[in-house]
Amino acid sequence: MTRIERIRQALAALQPVTLEVVDDSHKHAGHEGARDGRGHFTVRIVSPVFAGKAPLARHRAVYAALGEMMQTDIHALAIEARTPDEAA
Repeated sequence: MTRIERIRQALAALQPVTLEVVDDSHKHAGHEGARDGRGHFTVRIVSPVFAGKAPLARHRAVYAALGEMMQTDIHALAIEARTPDEAA
């Protein structure tokens, strides 16, 4: 299973209506954080779970869903987290 597939599987816990995961690691070749093999990713997620939550709480929910992957697979993560109403 690829890292993107593992990220998608972990984020399924947030019941996404839309989920896009982009591996941006190639843009960071030679970067200090890339040397240990962990990647750089962008996540765009739309979920009703985010309703009523501030942006920081949404990001924390994403980090919590990814769990240990934040230590083992992901060096940097750009997050765009919206509700279905905000994405419309």
